[in-house]
Amino acid sequence: MRAAVCVRYGPPEVLQIREVERPAPRDDEILVKIRATTVTSSDCYVRSGIPSAPIVMRTMMHLFVGIRRPRRAILGFVLAGEVEQVGRAVRGFGVGDRVFAFTNFQFGAFAQYTCLAERSTIAAAPANLTFEEAAAIPYGGLLALHYLKKGTIGSGQEVLVYGASGAVGTSAIQLARHFGATVTAVCGRSNLDLARSLGATTAIDYTTEEAPPAGRRYDLVFDAVGKRKTSQLKVACSRALTPGGRYVSVDDGTPKLPASDLALLTELVEAGRIRPVIDRRYPLEQIVEAHRYVEQDHKKGNVIITVGHEGAGLPSAEPG
Repeated sequence: MRAAVCVRYGPPEVLQIREVERPAPRDDEILVKIRATTVTSSDCYVRSGIPSAPIVMRTMMHLFVGIRRPRRAILGFVLAGEVEQVGRAVRGFGVGDRVFAFTNFQFGAFAQYTCLAERSTIAAAPANLTFEEAAAIPYGGLLALHYLKKGTIGSGQEVLVYGASGAVGTSAIQLARHFGATVTAVCGRSNLDLARSLGATTAIDYTTEEAPPAGRRYDLVFDAVGKRKTSQLKVACSRALTPGGRYVSVDDGTPKLPASDLALLTELVEAGRIRPVIDRRYPLEQIVEAHRYVEQDHKKGNVIITVGHEGAGLPSAEPG
């Protein structure tokens, strides 16, 4: 099968398209024929080895992921596709099922096939989406859902989303509206209309404003950009809280993203409560160009990688 292999930490060019052996599922695993994946900011951090990060953070990541290169050479956090084969102990999925998944640090999505444990973050893909559209849901949707719940979001609240135009931010606007909140979005000028179209009642241009509207207070401020970037406006937003209001960042801790949350996202998509936001699409063979684009930090929503299957290669032998 074809896969994008990360040969070492470094710039996008360290990703190479190679022919590798197709995996075979263990008894508790599902073999997924991948039709689409995404390039996220997290993919770029892992691939780069985060050379600009503080040495403690960089050392911890390398100990966890790999010292000089990722131990799992095929990266990729998100996939959408169909079940090709199931292990003997799998009961919840069958061959031909349309699924999408968040692979976490198991990676493996930058390929034509991968194996996932049945107990991992995998669920039935929304019936009303294509594979490419479905791949745009898990990363931003799961992270936004986790942190909004961490911030105890509720109906009638005033919520501000800082960094509202990326994968996490576009999902956060829609989910906050689903939970009954009134949303203020902070993003660049070119994305103000996008934020409003997703449900934000107020949109603030971070390039021209230094504070939220005078007197506005928020029950929840969600930083969807992360702590690596700050500004006078972000600091002002973090302080514009109601008594008991909460500020949460996408960099707060390492979230557990359960399959039940992914199933909830499927329900919301099928009910028309949230929709995918896609900026660009690239074939797997152009994954280097996709990584270059994502690293510019100007994408709107998601960057999709489509995975073709001509010449997928022979399957590997069944394990023992």
